[in-house]
Amino acid sequence: MTRTSGTQGGPVTLSKEGLPAWLDPVVHAVETVRPRQLSRFLPPENGAGRQSAVLILFGEGERGPELLLMERATSLRSHAGQPSFPGGALDPQDGDPHGDGPLRAALREAEEETGLDPSGVQLFGVLPKLYIPVSGFVVTPVLGWWREPSPVGVVDPGETARVFTVPVADLTNPANRATTVHPSGHSGPAFLVESALVWGFTAGVIDRLLHFADWEVPWDREKQVPLDWRS
Repeated sequence: MTRTSGTQGGPVTLSKEGLPAWLDPVVHAVETVRPRQLSRFLPPENGAGRQSAVLILFGEGERGPELLLMERATSLRSHAGQPSFPGGALDPQDGDPHGDGPLRAALREAEEETGLDPSGVQLFGVLPKLYIPVSGFVVTPVLGWWREPSPVGVVDPGETARVFTVPVADLTNPANRATTVHPSGHSGPAFLVESALVWGFTAGVIDRLLHFADWEVPWDREKQVPLDWRS
């Protein structure tokens, strides 16, 4: 099965069949990366945390490979105004959190948040589950190829401020890279792209994917971007 048929009904599967050659390094990274190579924040051993999933969707635009991102509404209680991958918590109808539940949730949330047509997405990989301590989410990053692009945009302004794509060339450009310093003292990678500052969990995953896919270009890690105290 090379594509999904939606978020309800039949099985949602993974397939590497027919992927573009430029995704080969990403596929290899997904198959070989270990949890602690992605983050020091891993799911609690006691099973605590709310199961969730995000969709890391690669497409091909006018400037080559690109990623789909969205900016969360400023009115939200959690991660307000922050760019992120589409995604959210698993619902009971998504199924087994340790089976295809995260795949189904990633597609469902992407459809709800961006209007994406899931039938045009081919899921090809899953990264190890990660943990976001500030919100208590256990996140499964699900990777997809936008085989048949569909129109996307803001579905609910109460949840999403905008939906946009970012060329991978901009993400790897050293001029667009920096280190953020949170008021708590925690620092992490960031990307200044599409009039947005991508930081936190999303930037961390992008940073590791670029690194392990061997797409990373040397950049100035001393270049710092302070975060607003409300972040």
